[in-house]
Formats: sequence, C-alpha cells, structure tokens
Amino acid sequence: MIYIVLSIILIFCIALLLYMIKEAFEHNVLHHVIELKGVCEEQFKLFFISDIHNRIIREEEIGDKKGNFDGVIIGGDLADKRTPIERLIKNIQFLTTLGPVYFIWGNNDREVGEERLRKILSDSNVTIIENDAILLPNRKNTIWINAIDDTTTNNVDFDKTFAKTEAKDLVFFVSHNPQVFSGVLTQYKVDFLMGGHLHGGQIRLGPFGIYPHGSFSYKKGVPVLISNGYGTTLLPLRFGAKPQCHIIDVKITM
Repeated sequence: MIYIVLSIILIFCIALLLYMIKEAFEHNVLHHVIELKGVCEEQFKLFFISDIHNRIIREEEIGDKKGNFDGVIIGGDLADKRTPIERLIKNIQFLTTLGPVYFIWGNNDREVGEERLRKILSDSNVTIIENDAILLPNRKNTIWINAIDDTTTNNVDFDKTFAKTEAKDLVFFVSHNPQVFSGVLTQYKVDFLMGGHLHGGQIRLGPFGIYPHGSFSYKKGVPVLISNGYGTTLLPLRFGAKPQCHIIDVKITM
C-alpha cells in the first residue's frame, strides 16, 4: 500500500514540475486601454515588456507586429548573468523591429557588464533612460517617458527625472521596481506608471505569494501597470503567476 501512495505522490510531483515548466514558458500578451486628457486628440500604441532575464523572445509568439508600435519599453532585467550575449542581442534586435525601443535599468542588467550592455544597446539604436525624461516623438501632445535608474543603485534622482516636465505635459513614468510608485504619485505629476520586478511572486498558492500578482489598476485616478514579467529568475518555474507582456492602446481626448 505504501508503494502505491509513494508512486502517486511521485507522479503528482513530476506532473506539477512539468506544469510549472510549461507555465514559465507560456506567452501571454495582455491588452490594456488607457484614456487620458490632453491638448489634442490622438491615439497611439505602446509595447511593454520586463524581466526577460534568460528567456528567448520568439517572433511567432508576438505575432506580426513589426513596426506596429510608437514605443517599445523594456522595463528592466532585459538580461542577467545567465544570459548568453548572442541571445541578448537577438532579443534586442527583435524588439527593435516592433518600434523605437526605450530601456530602463533593472537590478540584474548590470550582471552582463554595464559598459558591454550600454554598447550593445547603443549599437541597436536603443535609448537608455536613467534619471531622465525622453519625449515620445511624432506626437501631437507633449508626452514624456520618465524613468529612474534601478533602486538597488545609489544613483536614483527623482527630481532630475521630473525636471523637464511641465503641468500640461503627459508623463509616463517607468521604474523597474514598482515599490516607488506611491511616493511618485504623492510628489510628482504623472499620468501612467509602468513597472515589473516582482514577477507576480513567480510561484503562488492561490492568493498567496512572496510578492503581489501583477495587475493593471488605478491609483489616485492614474493607471498603473505592474507586470508579472516575461522570464524567470533562479529556476525556470512558475505557478499561478503567468508570464506577461503588454500592448497598451493610449487614447487622448481634449
């Protein structure tokens, strides 16, 4: 009898492990619509992806989206110490086919080598945003993408990050670590916030996880996107926190 019980437990554990591996490599594209007020009516589309880590972005998973986005935002942890440089370059090259790419530092990116990563990004015409704001080009409204350096560094400067923006502008703030969002909402004028880092807890038991599940919500009337991320850290396993990337339709009215 005990052998039957042990066999059942073993089969269950193997099945659970296989399911967790399968979930870790799922591809889930979430669609969000945000409506904002501006000085002119316009619509545009963004692609947001974070926490790619050691995963390969497969073209067939994204679909035929080449040139379809007005901005592609990498919300940190594009790579880590496990990531082969060839894979890193291939992932970047694919993202650049979707639209102009903007990179924000995560806590693992510098494991690749900061200068090496800066050169790879520069060679691929990717714009790095760190404690700065970059205008989204070819827009009727003045739209900024603001981003800080990663919070694990000693190089975070919020005042510098928001120095260029004015009250009438639309400000999209990105931080790899979303735990700064509450303070930013209190101190600065922002219209949309994006972050990742938490992986949705990566392995969850129902509502319970090390970190909150990713979400799209509104805080103080401001849309807030916190992604589960695309890849995994440590082991390539997920449970109850499916990988995500995001298409964001922005609609601006007067």
